[in-house]
Amino acid sequence: MAPKRPKGAGAFPKAVETPAPKQPDPADLYAALDLGTNSCRMLIAQPKGSQFHVVDSFSKSVQLGAGLENTGRLSRASMNRTISAMRICREKLKRHGVSHMRLVATEACRRALNGANFVAQVRRDTGLKLEIIKPEEEARLAVISCAPLVSVNTEQLLVVDIGGGSTELVWIDLTHVPKRERPRAIMRLHAGFKSDPGPFAAAKVVDWISVPLGVATLRDQFSDVEDDAARFALMSWFFEENLEEFSPYAAAQAREGFQIIGTSGTVTTVASSHLGLKRYDRTKVDGLRMTSDQIDTVIRDYLTLGPAGRRADPRIGKDRQALIMSGSAILQALMRLWPTDRLSVADRGLREGLLYAQMSAHGVLEDTPF
Repeated sequence: MAPKRPKGAGAFPKAVETPAPKQPDPADLYAALDLGTNSCRMLIAQPKGSQFHVVDSFSKSVQLGAGLENTGRLSRASMNRTISAMRICREKLKRHGVSHMRLVATEACRRALNGANFVAQVRRDTGLKLEIIKPEEEARLAVISCAPLVSVNTEQLLVVDIGGGSTELVWIDLTHVPKRERPRAIMRLHAGFKSDPGPFAAAKVVDWISVPLGVATLRDQFSDVEDDAARFALMSWFFEENLEEFSPYAAAQAREGFQIIGTSGTVTTVASSHLGLKRYDRTKVDGLRMTSDQIDTVIRDYLTLGPAGRRADPRIGKDRQALIMSGSAILQALMRLWPTDRLSVADRGLREGLLYAQMSAHGVLEDTPF
């Protein structure tokens, strides 16, 4: 039976073609790649107002620093894994025709005796030019990525970036910056911790430190301790010991007006566990504020689960389960030392900082409040 025609129509209406989404101009695209001790991550984005819109991304656990603590060198297997991941990144960059990019390597390549040779090998095998950045720049990029999460009421800010091979902490004084300008004052640090802010009120970097202990390197320090709870306690104590030159400043700071922002897979995993998410949701995690008690509850739950339970917990994930307790030990030590009972969770870090820095330097971000 033939279908009926619509009333009052001599024929079926023609199908309306929906125009294909407009592809971004490659000249507007920026890329940022972060090769860390544990992971290789990349973002491709275009400026959008005072922020940016992500066009494509890549993330893979490559464990570049596996065995580094014992041998002082990057292993052949870890380098091969990483180069395979970098080839995927190269294809994405090529497909999008990205015009502006910055590709950086951090602690594993800084520490490894063959780090520079590996960077040269990446260039030969993939055509990608990796740059080993210094700890100060790594800390600075982590800070500016968190600018949108800085409260206008914050007078003292501590940004913590817990990486695979190191942990960066930056303490910033915002008391002389007008409230409305405080997030933007953080963004202006893209030019350097001691850069001239020009006519604008400056965010003052009081102190910063790069501790050569991250989730992978701290775990490896105590891999011979069999008892789960004892290993966790030792890791937390050892990390606190390594903050001796930095933590005394905390005693002088008032709790009111103090904000701590944590950026790392550890922090977002703890937040996801606190929320009971079966599947990770960045929109629910980024910007979440957690109390010290809530963080302690999650960590106690991890300890109760034990290694086998953590491996089976979907909130933690396969890539993170081997590192979550060393990361939690770092996080708990920091919350114990600094004068706050709140942590702002940031699902952002080095890649976002690299994008903001490039876009700010090119003047393509609008100077509007976050």
